[in-house]
Amino acid sequence: MKKSSISSIQSQLVIYFAVATLVPAGIATLVGMKLIYDQVITRAEMKTLSDMNSAREIYRNKLSQIESIARLTAARSLVVNALVQGDRTFLQKDLPKVLKREKLDMLTLVNRQGVVVCRGRNPATFGDSMMSDLFVQRVQQTRRIATGTDIIPHPSLLKESPELAAQAFMEITPTPKAKARTDKVETSGMMLKAAVPLFDERNEFLGMLLGGVLLNRNFEIVDKINQIVHEGEVYKGRGTGTATIFQGDLRISTNVKNQDGSRAISTLVSDEVHDAVLSEGTRWVGDAFVVNAWYITAYEPIRGIDNQIIGMLYVGILKQPFDDVLWGTLAMFGGVALGGVILTVIIAVFQARRISRPLKTLEGVAQQIADGDYGREVIIHAPDEIEHLAKSINQMAKKLDVEKRELEDWGNTLEKRVQERTDEIKKIHSQLFRSEKLASLGKLAAGVAHEINNPLTGILTNSSLLLEDLEIGDPKRDDVEIIVKETIRCREIVKRLLDFARQTKPQKKLTNVNVLMENIVLLVRNQASFRNIEIDRHLEENLPDILSDTDQIQQVFINIILNAAEAMTSGGKLIIASNLSKDRQFINVTFADSGPGIPEEHRERIFDPFYTTKEHGTGLGLAISYGIVEQHGGTISVESCVGKGSTFTVQLPASTADSGGK
Repeated sequence: MKKSSISSIQSQLVIYFAVATLVPAGIATLVGMKLIYDQVITRAEMKTLSDMNSAREIYRNKLSQIESIARLTAARSLVVNALVQGDRTFLQKDLPKVLKREKLDMLTLVNRQGVVVCRGRNPATFGDSMMSDLFVQRVQQTRRIATGTDIIPHPSLLKESPELAAQAFMEITPTPKAKARTDKVETSGMMLKAAVPLFDERNEFLGMLLGGVLLNRNFEIVDKINQIVHEGEVYKGRGTGTATIFQGDLRISTNVKNQDGSRAISTLVSDEVHDAVLSEGTRWVGDAFVVNAWYITAYEPIRGIDNQIIGMLYVGILKQPFDDVLWGTLAMFGGVALGGVILTVIIAVFQARRISRPLKTLEGVAQQIADGDYGREVIIHAPDEIEHLAKSINQMAKKLDVEKRELEDWGNTLEKRVQERTDEIKKIHSQLFRSEKLASLGKLAAGVAHEINNPLTGILTNSSLLLEDLEIGDPKRDDVEIIVKETIRCREIVKRLLDFARQTKPQKKLTNVNVLMENIVLLVRNQASFRNIEIDRHLEENLPDILSDTDQIQQVFINIILNAAEAMTSGGKLIIASNLSKDRQFINVTFADSGPGIPEEHRERIFDPFYTTKEHGTGLGLAISYGIVEQHGGTISVESCVGKGSTFTVQLPASTADSGGK
């Protein structure tokens, strides 16, 4: 009840004061933001329209420049005479010079029938008809200059120049918010073109001269628009002004940049703009997503000489600066409002604390007691009823603290005893299970070994005699050798079965582990399997002796070393180390190889009898080793990481007393 009262007093004061400040501030902020946004966006759109007018003039000026070059070239008497006389030698020299000097991509002379007389970029290709060209048709019909934008198909570009065809070729890049296209490449090109008629002295029509500049991957116009209209302005590393020429909905010339800084050619216009400009033929002004950012943009259609829409001209201003201004203004208004709210909350909280401080103190103490902290004693100066309540809480906390300590002590003792007993039971169960398993398998192995040993001896004896009787070169000799070899292998397996089954009691004596290990290394290092293996020894000096059966422990160590060698088929490193445990009760011997490691599913069973992953293994080596180490009162364990190698650790008691006898 008290906690509810405190919450009610504080919350009502805070809410009333906050609402009184926040609502007017919020309304003022929203109204101000709306007015600012409308003004900023309206001005930005007006500027964009102005930029579009400038861009259109730059585009038309380039067309006028091409027309002037074509007109001046067509007016030269030498060119007219060469066309009349069919002097292709002069034209093949003159037209390429004019094309290169005036930086044109196309300068082609055709006769009155529309047949190509000479191409300035590719003089070797001539004689084909250009009557399908709309500009040629227009000049033939009107005998006047035809100027505009044209789409040049791939075959025509190839005739003008393979380089122009390659310049126009683009693989279409999928673009967010764009209308899907079924074609993956664009092979045609978009060209600014002028066709000028040629007349002789009697004003008879002789033919026409076509000049043009291919816009695909030509950034002269868009960069000039950016330089003149936007003056190269940059905002946060990104150009604020952009311009683009579209062939249909495909960017063929642009200074819009990709994320990596490259020009975003071969990308597509957004679906919304596509429908408005290309489908409906209207100008589009507004926010648009351009490649990877939002711009305040203007688009207008580019029409061909037949008034069909063939592309678009675009200018845009990066929207981020306007958004940043908008958010900055919002932050300023919001900061003022937030400051007012914070001041209001501070005043409200101060007043609430003055009213409810005694109850708040009791609330805190009660919460601490609920969280389990009973050590704090509350002392307050308040009306009698609250002081009496505080004393009652103090007494309750002391009693709870005593009871809690008693329960914790009892619980800790019980948990410790249960865990110790559980560990003992698990250990005993594991030992009994393994002992019973080994005993049962030992009896089975002994019976099997004895049953098959005598037949194996007969097979080996007779096959060996038969082998001696066969002459070298006899075709049966190889088969008999295999019988002898495999029978010997079976006999070795039987011997291992008997060794596993016997588990003879060790004949212990004092043995120095380091001396034993040095002898083993000398014994195995010259074997063929160790030629590519480096053996590194880290044997701690002055180790106490162990009480052990030397032959059995040597068998264990050799078995582990040979397993390591078999694991490192392509060579590697084996580190053998010995040291005294921290409690000085055991000698630790470790064998660390750089082999491929043991997967977890195999690692859990490697000490089980008859479990092996080797093609010709018996699965008894590590099982016998485990039994020997266990009979010596020690342990054997393995740690392994696939791809990094394995480490076997044998721990044997360090003792000078005879615990087993000889």
